[in-house]
Amino acid sequence: MTTLPSKAGTKGVPRAARERQVLAVATEEFGRHGYEATTVAAVAARVGVTKPLLHHYFGSKEDLYLACLNPVGDGLLDAIRDAMAGPATGAPPTPLRVMEALFVALDGRREAWFVLYDGTLPPDSAAARRAAYYRGAIDDLAAIGTADLLQEAGAGDPLDADALTYAWRGLCTALVRWWAGHPEQTPEAMTRRCARLFAASRTILAVDDGNA
Repeated sequence: MTTLPSKAGTKGVPRAARERQVLAVATEEFGRHGYEATTVAAVAARVGVTKPLLHHYFGSKEDLYLACLNPVGDGLLDAIRDAMAGPATGAPPTPLRVMEALFVALDGRREAWFVLYDGTLPPDSAAARRAAYYRGAIDDLAAIGTADLLQEAGAGDPLDADALTYAWRGLCTALVRWWAGHPEQTPEAMTRRCARLFAASRTILAVDDGNA
C-alpha cells in the first residue's frame, strides 16, 4: 500500500518531482475514498502544497482524476496483454499469469485498481467515459481468455463466457481488496496464494463424469 508523509512536499522540489508526489497521493485518495469524497484540498494538504498550485499543475478535480487514471489504465492493459501473450509451454496457466501481472503492476499502489472501478464518478462525465473505456478493454481481454478456457472444457453456451467474464472481474476486485488490507503480502506471495486457491477450486468444483 502506498504510504507517504502527511506533507510529502518541501520548498525547492522540482515541478516534475512535485507532480509525481501529487499523482501518487491523489491516486491513493481516489482509490481509498472514491471520486465523490476526494477533495483537491485534501490532496494538496497531504502533499504540502497549496490548492491553487495543485489547480495550476493539473486543472480541475476531474483533470486530476484523469491524470491518475490514464497511467493506471494503460499500465494494467499492458500488463494483462503481456501475460496473455506469454508462452503456454511450461508456463503457469493464463489466469494465474494474469493475476501475477496485476499484482506486479499494482505493487506499491494497490488502491489504483479502485480508481478504475469507481462507482462514484459523475455520470456521462469525461472521467466516467474514460474509466468505462479501460474497464471495457480489460473485460474484452478477459472475454478472450474465458472463451478459450470454456472451449477447452467443451462448454458451448455463449452466456457461459459472459457469466465467467463477470465472475472473473469480481474475483480480481475481491483479491485486490483483500491484498490492500494485507500490506505485508508481496506480489509473489499473492501469486502463490492464487495458485493454491485455483487448485483448491478445481478440486471442490470437480464433477464426477461417471455420475454426470
